[in-house]
Amino acid sequence: MTTEIDDKDKNNKLENDNEADKMGTAPVGKLLASMAWPAILSMTINALYNVVDSMFVAMVSQKALTSVSLVLPIQLLMISLAIGSGVGVNSLISRRLGAKRFEEADKAAGTSIRIGLFNFIIFACVGIFLAKPFMNLYTDDQEIFDGGVTYLQIITIFCFFSMVEVQLEKVLQATGNMIAPMLISLSGAVTNLILDPILIFGLLGVPKLGIAGAAIATVTGQAVALCVAVFMVFKKEHDVKIQLKGFKMDWRVVRDIYGVGLPSIIMQSIGSVMLLGYNAILAASPTAVAVLGVYFKLQSFIFMPVFGLNQGAMPIMGYNFGAKNRKRLMLVYKNALITAIVIMTIGTILFQAFPGAFLKMFSADAEMMKMGIPALRLISICFIPAAFGIMTSTLFQGTGHGVYSLMGSLIRQLVGILPLAYIIYHMAGITASWASFPLAEIIGLIYSAVMLKVLYQKEIKTL
Repeated sequence: MTTEIDDKDKNNKLENDNEADKMGTAPVGKLLASMAWPAILSMTINALYNVVDSMFVAMVSQKALTSVSLVLPIQLLMISLAIGSGVGVNSLISRRLGAKRFEEADKAAGTSIRIGLFNFIIFACVGIFLAKPFMNLYTDDQEIFDGGVTYLQIITIFCFFSMVEVQLEKVLQATGNMIAPMLISLSGAVTNLILDPILIFGLLGVPKLGIAGAAIATVTGQAVALCVAVFMVFKKEHDVKIQLKGFKMDWRVVRDIYGVGLPSIIMQSIGSVMLLGYNAILAASPTAVAVLGVYFKLQSFIFMPVFGLNQGAMPIMGYNFGAKNRKRLMLVYKNALITAIVIMTIGTILFQAFPGAFLKMFSADAEMMKMGIPALRLISICFIPAAFGIMTSTLFQGTGHGVYSLMGSLIRQLVGILPLAYIIYHMAGITASWASFPLAEIIGLIYSAVMLKVLYQKEIKTL
């Protein structure tokens, strides 16, 4: 009996080793495609339900859309904390697997759930204590205020599901399993899409809940996704194992996770800070705030596929960096960069050609159309240079240099977008201020190119 169990464990270990080794041996093009397409699909679906969510809210009223737009920076901050922590988990696990240090990979996986719980506590406190003070900063319109407080409290107080689910997704992605994370994301997105119209407009005998219905649909979808994630992680075989009972935190593992994860959290949070600042600049015009919110929803259709590509490429980069395979590491970077540029080029063409059609999806009135059409065309110029910044940042993170990514985001969004937006807004008005996006992205591109050369000369060239 013992021999049979040992043989089974050896076979499972051999299968898991072969699964992990594909990141060091499989043809790069096919491997990147197989790793990236599930993440691209799931993130595109998530972008779809975010857009549809706002479309339904816009049908309630433009003030409701403004409420959700004002809350968007907090949502982005939540995503930043969850995804940034997950990036650290992903990078550490993939590097440890590449170096054949399996016990340390298991410790990182076990630590991930505890990190998710900690993240939940932070934002539950935000929802309980800070929702009303936050909305007071941006509006004195009672309808916008009430809608924003309701939406913000629901998505933060019940964010337990999303915070833990994201960590489990990143654990799976780090092992090279991209199908399970795709199914997890899809389950949540489909649930949200189904529930949105039912809860917002009171269909099928359900009370009409308006903005509250949109928030409830979101957290319900997240709860479904977590259930699927728990099943995938604990009922299937993987390269790493998560220990629940008797697990002791190894603070060295936490340090290693946040060595990459903390810069990533700060880097992504900068986007939230930027949006908070931009909303403050535009606060005198609720229509402008709504346009900015719509842009961030629409651009997710273009950026999310690139971020999905990012998720597929990062574990491959981390594995091959850990395995000291310079040629393969840079080949993955090159292929990912070319693909990202193609995606962003298509996005630029769409935003230049059909801005009015995109705005009509959000029940835009004449004033919103007049302001929004030039805004979408001007901002979308930033898409192509952003492709280089995103994929170079992925290389930085995959090789354990999250600080380089952090500095790039600081330069683009705090040193770049906000000061430029403020100056141009006061000199030339709202329409011209949108030029701050492409100008800041060009500055970021220059920085990324310089730091890529530094990283290559210092570490990659000597692998």
